Amino acid sequence: MTLSKALVPSQSLLTRALMVLGGSAFIALAAQVSVPMIPVPMTLQTLAVMLVGFTFGARMGAATLLAYLAEGAMGLPVFAQGMNGIAFFGPTAGFLIGFVAMAAITGFAADRGVKGLVATAAVALFASAFIYLPGVLWAMSLAEVAGIDTAKWGADNLSMIWEYYMSPFLIGDTVKAVLAALVVTGSWAALKSRKA
Repeated sequence: MTLSKALVPSQSLLTRALMVLGGSAFIALAAQVSVPMIPVPMTLQTLAVMLVGFTFGARMGAATLLAYLAEGAMGLPVFAQGMNGIAFFGPTAGFLIGFVAMAAITGFAADRGVKGLVATAAVALFASAFIYLPGVLWAMSLAEVAGIDTAKWGADNLSMIWEYYMSPFLIGDTVKAVLAALVVTGSWAALKSRKA
């Protein structure tokens, strides 16, 4: 059982639609808390995505992220630094797509009953690491289109990926994974004590 089902046991279609809209608005607000970095900013977006996945479950979490991406594609300024669909043509697009998988992974764990602090943090870290795959692949593709030579993947290029796309974010990702785990386990504990 997920947190959303524990809080709202009877979920009509309207209730689920409102949850998706509320979840996408929560992610959009978190995206605006941004630390400018190159090539992509560091935001609270990933924390919000993990919380949505853990709270809603895999299907509702992924649906919420698809709604969020659709809102950006329609021109709403929901992405980091008030960006909209233009972000799909920049270096962050792969990470945006990876958010759907992140919500699905954390949601899948929630659907399977993962609730402990360590297990939840481990899932959150795995989901955080997973978004680098589409994120880095997209950035590499974009670099090639822009004429930056990425065809020869020697040590220098791998170190560039590590230096610019991964290492600056790892501490933040770890902190956000632990925060997500604390929020989720704290919410379950609060629910349990309320019912007692």
